[in-house]
Amino acid sequence: MKHVLFICSQNRLRSPTAEEIFAERDDLDVLSAGLNHGAPQPVTPYLLEWADVIFVMEKTHLNRLRKRFRKHLNRQRVVCLDIPDIYEFMDPALVALLEERVPRYLGLPR
Repeated sequence: MKHVLFICSQNRLRSPTAEEIFAERDDLDVLSAGLNHGAPQPVTPYLLEWADVIFVMEKTHLNRLRKRFRKHLNRQRVVCLDIPDIYEFMDPALVALLEERVPRYLGLPR
């Protein structure tokens, strides 16, 4: 089973949407977290070390993640999905983007 972590800024819209979509799969263990202080589930060293694949929504998230948690990013694949912060939770357009972009990195059929 692959451990998948989705990261955005606040862990309120994009990453929880991704978690909800992909958590339904039996072959994935999925969590989400936020990089900003005050996120309901902040990014932690434990979450990063737990993950096999980490998806960030924007390049700024990738840069912040590498700067703050470099020593905890060893073996994981880190993928930037290039999804801007313009969507609401479970927005159909966001769901479509996630379903289009994520599967190829996990070896899943679309």
